Amino acid sequence: MLLTIDIGNSHTVLGLYRQATLLHHYRVKTDRHATADELIITLHGLLALNQVKISQVTDMIVGSVVPALQSAWRRVGRHHIKGDTLVVGDAHLDCGVTVLTDNPPEVGADRIINTLAGFHKYQDALIIADFGTAITFDCVSAQGEYMGGAIAPGMAISLEALGSQTAKLPKVDISTAPQRAIATNTGEAIQSGMLYGYGGLIEGLTGRLRQEFPSPPMVIATGGMAALVAPFAPSISHIEPHLTLEGLRLIYDRNR
Repeated sequence: MLLTIDIGNSHTVLGLYRQATLLHHYRVKTDRHATADELIITLHGLLALNQVKISQVTDMIVGSVVPALQSAWRRVGRHHIKGDTLVVGDAHLDCGVTVLTDNPPEVGADRIINTLAGFHKYQDALIIADFGTAITFDCVSAQGEYMGGAIAPGMAISLEALGSQTAKLPKVDISTAPQRAIATNTGEAIQSGMLYGYGGLIEGLTGRLRQEFPSPPMVIATGGMAALVAPFAPSISHIEPHLTLEGLRLIYDRNR
């Protein structure tokens, strides 16, 4: 079995594959100060939920936007995984994506991984909106090249700023939308601003990005809040909740 690990700024998502089948997946908070010992305890606990032992994991691949955790996960692999441990970003690794930006090394691993996975599935030009701590928009050419993109603050960042930087605005659950955009109380006003507002951000930005493609690309979404925002952004054609895990599996297959 292959263990895929997607380390984001706020959450870490783990997937356990047997060949091309995703057997189990887990989502935990990212602790950038975690040691290898703490990580292996967490991993043991997660796998035990599905009666899986760490000894059954043959290989591991890690994609991370938190450099401080890469060395800790390498130690986990070295001491507890009997096969290979691959880390996206290592110079010898073939990710199968041509990067057309001014400075390719600065492109986050998650954006390269998503590009590979999205193009592998759709075989066409794409805009991939990844709803994480930040919302990234990755533009993929019809040949599968990473063209560049845009970055906007994520929804959780905006909600936290409203709660911490204002005196009277409360923390609000945005999992449900108000019936009308013109809200008649403070809680619904925040829900309206977040859901209709971010829907408008997605529509406006993907519309502008599309103008710079030779032909209109498909828009797909991934990340923790993708399903929450998608109903308010009609341009999103498909939601791919495990896109990054799938990309990690594909990179492993290219390099094993």
